Amino acid sequence: MKALVAAFYHFTELENFPDLQAPVTDVCRNNGVRGTVLLAAEGVNGTIAGPEAGVRAVLTFLRDDPRLTSLMHKESWADEIPFLRLKVRLKKEIVTMGVPDTNPNSRVGTYVTPKDWNALISDPEVIVIDTRNDYEVAIGTFKGAVDPQTQSFRDFPAWVEGNSDLVARPKVAMFCTGGIRCERATSYMKTLGFTDVFHLQGGILKYLEDVPAEESLWQGDCFVFDQRVSVDQALQPGDFDLCHGCRWPISAADKTSALFVAGVSCPHCAASLTPDQRARFAERQHQIELAQARGQRHVFEGAQGG
Repeated sequence: MKALVAAFYHFTELENFPDLQAPVTDVCRNNGVRGTVLLAAEGVNGTIAGPEAGVRAVLTFLRDDPRLTSLMHKESWADEIPFLRLKVRLKKEIVTMGVPDTNPNSRVGTYVTPKDWNALISDPEVIVIDTRNDYEVAIGTFKGAVDPQTQSFRDFPAWVEGNSDLVARPKVAMFCTGGIRCERATSYMKTLGFTDVFHLQGGILKYLEDVPAEESLWQGDCFVFDQRVSVDQALQPGDFDLCHGCRWPISAADKTSALFVAGVSCPHCAASLTPDQRARFAERQHQIELAQARGQRHVFEGAQGG
């Protein structure tokens, strides 16, 4: 049975957000849904997967809260649930950039729908910025987009402040996987005095869902934070795996490299690993293989960061 994957977020004031942890956990478990849901005073952020009816029941439950009625989600499908467990966590922020006073509930850029995105990013006066991390950009991005080459979203403000091109081209269009990072990034840009700041509503996932492949300006795959690693233009699981050593997406060509050791290293990290890291990663891979031989899934298998 195929698993429905739903990615969603919504910035809204949730003063009693700790009170939501138990009921959200219960509705997910009762409907066979796994994944991660983050709750904070500023809103909710999550990616969940499970039987179609179960996922839709969770989304309905969330939208029954008057503060979350307008919560939007993006859909894709997987051959099986791409999460090993359910995590419903309480956070200070639902996405962290490390800069105070960047609350999209009070100040945010202009939303651009997927159908209007191509025209915006084709305007030569607009600088298009990919707000994702380097390992995400490596496997796909929009045509002509600038790659800040950040390793963490926390690196983004420093890149902005050190980039003089932004002053010369004040019209800024930003995008990310599901929309949440660029929403916070537009709030940050507003605090710096930028006025013409735009972001892709619903992110790359919504763009791929709404824009026909023959009209798409997207190039490559889109990195996702679950066991699929990536999805293609049709939102089907892509051809990338994940290096267990450095968490970098690796292709079939990467696996032919002499620097690739399953579960240990890939061409991106082989030169930087210490002997202790190699030994630990090799033991982890051994435990994964033992679990697979028993017909089980090891806790580290396919685990990814958020």
